[in-house]
This record gives sequence, C-alpha cells and structure tokens, in this order.
Amino acid sequence: MEINKLVNEAQENLKDLFAYYEEIALYNQEKVLNAFKDNCVALRHFNGTTGYGYDDIGRDTLNKVFATVFNAEDAIVSPYFTTGTHTISTALYGLLRPNDTLLSVSGMPYDTLQEVILGENNGSLRDFGVKFDKVELTEDGKFDFEAIIAALKNPHSVIFIQRSRGYNWRDAFLIEDIKEVIEVIRKYSDAPIILDNCYGEFTDKIEPLDVGANLIMGSLIKNPGGGLAPTGGYIAGRKDLIEKISFRLTAPGVGTEVGSYEHGYRLFYQGLFLAPHVTLQAIKAALTFAEVFKKLGYETLPKSGQKCGDIICSVKFDTAEQLISFVQSVQQCSPIDSFVTPYPWDMPGYSHQVIMAAGTFVQGASIELSADSPIKKPYIAYIQGGLTYEHTLIALKNCLKNFRTDQSL
Repeated sequence: MEINKLVNEAQENLKDLFAYYEEIALYNQEKVLNAFKDNCVALRHFNGTTGYGYDDIGRDTLNKVFATVFNAEDAIVSPYFTTGTHTISTALYGLLRPNDTLLSVSGMPYDTLQEVILGENNGSLRDFGVKFDKVELTEDGKFDFEAIIAALKNPHSVIFIQRSRGYNWRDAFLIEDIKEVIEVIRKYSDAPIILDNCYGEFTDKIEPLDVGANLIMGSLIKNPGGGLAPTGGYIAGRKDLIEKISFRLTAPGVGTEVGSYEHGYRLFYQGLFLAPHVTLQAIKAALTFAEVFKKLGYETLPKSGQKCGDIICSVKFDTAEQLISFVQSVQQCSPIDSFVTPYPWDMPGYSHQVIMAAGTFVQGASIELSADSPIKKPYIAYIQGGLTYEHTLIALKNCLKNFRTDQSL
C-alpha cells in the first residue's frame, strides 16, 4: 500500500480517539492554567538563587503549582533529580526503614529500579535491611487481584504500582485500572500506596492521587516537562510522606527549606504549562504508529481503537534486524544528531544491550520523539513522545519507506 494512503487511512480510523484526547488536553490545559492563576505565578518566580536557597520563592511556588495540578497536599519539584529512577529511589529511601517491606503489585519494577531494590553491596534497599515482595501481573498484563489479596495478608510498609509498561508487553494502566486496584488494596491495608507515574501524566482528566494513591513520582523530561524542562523530577502527594522524602533529598531536619538553582525556573514553569498540549501530540503519535503497523500485520500496543494509559506505542517485530532498522529510521528524522546511526550497546542499569534513537534537544527526553528497546526476544520497539504531531508523521513515513526498500525485511 502506498505510504501516504496507509497513513491517511490510519488517521481517518483514529478520528474519534483523537477527538477524545483533544477534549482531555483542553480540560488539562485549563487545570494547569488555573493552578498558575491560583498560585499567582509572576515573572519574579523565574529568577534563580544561589547558595543555600533560603526563601527561594521560585522553587517554593513551583512546588505549590505542581501540588495544585496533581491534587496533592504537597510536592517536591527539583532540577537535582537526575532521572525518573533517581526520583523514585529518593522516595523509596525516604519512606522505607530497616526491616520494612516494599510490595509491588505490578510485578517486577522497571529495569533500572531493580538494583535500587535488590542490589548487593551497592547501597541498595536490600543492603539496608528492606525486604521486597511482588505480585506478578496476569498473562494479559492485568492486576492479579486474587494474588494481591493473598499477599496483603502479610504486613507491608509501602505498596508500589508502576503505571507504564517498562520493557514489557502490556498496556499501561488506565486511571480506572488504578482506581480498581487501590480500592481492593484499601480493604486489606492502610500502607502508603505510591505510584510511578512516568509517561502517564495528562493522559486522562484525573491523576492517580484523585483515585486514592498517596504519592506519585515522575520525570520532568517526560510528560510534565512539556519538552522544555532541561532536567529534574517531581514527587507529589500526602504532606507527611513528602516531608519524609524531603529529608532524604537534602538532610534530616532540613528538607525543602534549602536548594538553590542559579539558572532560574522559567523552563520548568513554561514546560508544565505546555505539557497538556505536548502530551496530546505524543498520544496522537503513539496511536498513529500503532494503527499503521497493525495494518502492516505487526502486533502493536495500544491495539486498534484502544485508549492509552501513557504516551508509548509498542511494536513487536519478527527479527532483531527489523527492530534495529526501525530505531535507526527514527533517528534519521531527529532534529538533533540525524546523521548518527544508533547501534545496540551496554547501558547502566540494563541487563541486555539497548538500542536508542534519541535525537532530542534535551538529552534522553522521552517526551520528544524517541524509540528504544533491549535486544532480546520478543523484539519489541518502544516509541514515545513527539513535540509536534507533524514531526512524528514525517518520522513514521521514513520508517515505512525504509521497511519497503530494505530487502532484508
């Protein structure tokens, strides 16, 4: 099938879903705007500070804006969170104590968190006497409620949920999925429920804190940074939990009273303001990639006509060569380093070699168009992001052109 016709037909099939997510983006844009207005954001909040950062009104107001957006009692938003993994691990170390038990009800957490939880002689939670338990998901990637109820018969100190798929073949959890599992957990446990919200922000009108989660965590170089935040992460939720985590972020008794950032905060504020719209662009991209490759006979997630719980599209290829070619095709259409050809390589925190297309303005920003995968069976490419839908269409057509002309495929 001719490439333009294939893409046009996919877009026509997606008209209703596009309209659904456009309504969500409008709702979230107003929510973010109101958070700015309610907290009286002004030009002075963009100014940086030095040294201890006492009375840093830009930092403190940014925390308040994030808390308002996510319906939280309090929040920590910091450029000193280096990755989503760092953000989540800071929360875990802040909440857990020796002999506590962490329970994951969504299976084994993302690859880079596994060393944080189970590493040996590297300062992991295990090294500090924190125990770990998990409940695997069902074969179709859903919560196993029977197994969760059985696990909750034993006491747990913190209960963890990972919203997005990681490098697994499953859908991200929708808000209704999260609401259902939290309702089940609450019948048997009052332990804090904390949620890795990476890639899921602004994909629905409400967030996990609205349906009973106590804490959410994420990266600012994903959805909530809107493609402008240069670094950082956020943690939002119950005030007492935020205070404990703040003592891990800086020092006990100090918390968020200190922390300067000389470069200033404009990009963090502006990125959050743009985030609902940019997330919409990424969702439309994920839906279009999935619809097109489904038409070509590949298994994809989300499936045709299915809602998204995050901004990621997964495509299952037949061979490692197909997977590598696809990722390289995405890189060719990157605004940065388009001339670079990515190959699989060893990355810290991953047990398999990983190939990554990430020609982004902010290094590794997965709210910008990127694609990556561990080189292992099944050969699944994970495509995410896109600052503009138009850019993702150009990249998609390039992938299709290369698939058509590469005789090895």
